[in-house]
Amino acid sequence: MASNLTDLPLAISIGDPAGIGPEIIAKAWEARKREKLPPFFAIGDLASIPHHWDVPLARIDNPDQAIEHFGTALPVFHVHSCATITPGSPDLDGAHCALQALETATGFARSGTVAAVVTGPVSKAQLYAIGFDYPGQTEFVAERCGVERRNAVMMLAGPDLRVVPMTTHIPLVDVAGQLDMRLIRRRIRATAKGLKRDFGIANPRLAVAGFNPHAGEMGNLGREEIDIFEPAIASIAEEGFDVVGPLPADTMFHAEARGQYDAALCAYHDQALIPLKTLYFHEAVNITLGLPIIRTSPDHGTAFAIAGKGQARPDSMIAAIRMAGEAAAHRMAFAATYPA
Repeated sequence: MASNLTDLPLAISIGDPAGIGPEIIAKAWEARKREKLPPFFAIGDLASIPHHWDVPLARIDNPDQAIEHFGTALPVFHVHSCATITPGSPDLDGAHCALQALETATGFARSGTVAAVVTGPVSKAQLYAIGFDYPGQTEFVAERCGVERRNAVMMLAGPDLRVVPMTTHIPLVDVAGQLDMRLIRRRIRATAKGLKRDFGIANPRLAVAGFNPHAGEMGNLGREEIDIFEPAIASIAEEGFDVVGPLPADTMFHAEARGQYDAALCAYHDQALIPLKTLYFHEAVNITLGLPIIRTSPDHGTAFAIAGKGQARPDSMIAAIRMAGEAAAHRMAFAATYPA
């Protein structure tokens, strides 16, 4: 790994070339000075960008060239030439391009030639059709980094709210069966470490949402809080973690409550993402905790319905780029304070 992550550019995989990824990356580059963004380059099919948005482009052969060109053109590392690109109409060729871009970006980060990876939105349906065998990009990146899928933790972050779903893309009916003391403790440890390492929070304050309405109301609405959550939280608090809960989820996300913790851990996907997306739909960022590399992503999909129409907002991509750059700086400080 390079001695100073902050001297390196960020790598952004374009995602599906028929989606809004090329447009929001190009718009983020246009906003680079106003938003004070760190240098970055795109990875994918260079020809996909003009189909979506008109910006000057500079084809690069290695990440070292990105900073040289960043001030006058969007640097692009070309990995795949699609036969056709039709905004809003994904195909399998585009899926191959998206996967190759993701693989290349991850490889650059693992080799220490980029500071972080930002992943553009992909079509899982198209990826599955070409043999992609992962629930999402998070699990793919984790495996490429030698991390078990279950140890890669998804955090969604907005300006004053960070949430971690302890279970993610599974049917709601299966959630109760997945929740156990080991999972809760593992998620708490990973979240606390991630806040220290990637956000520079020395003593993270964590709040855990209960599973049932009103956190079970002393067992009258379910016993998961009594049998699983309370003993898990009590045992990990004894290790020195600043954590409270289980708390009623319906009172955890108003402004005053959000000021009491640095991250909220939630039992399932929608319990975490509904408040985050309600408050910060256009600014939310997905950051993966527990990896040896930094990976962020805008918290939205390919938006094929508006691709190529110039309507896509780059806010979440800009936020993801900014967070990746800040995380790189925090990791440098963390490594200096806690050398391996």
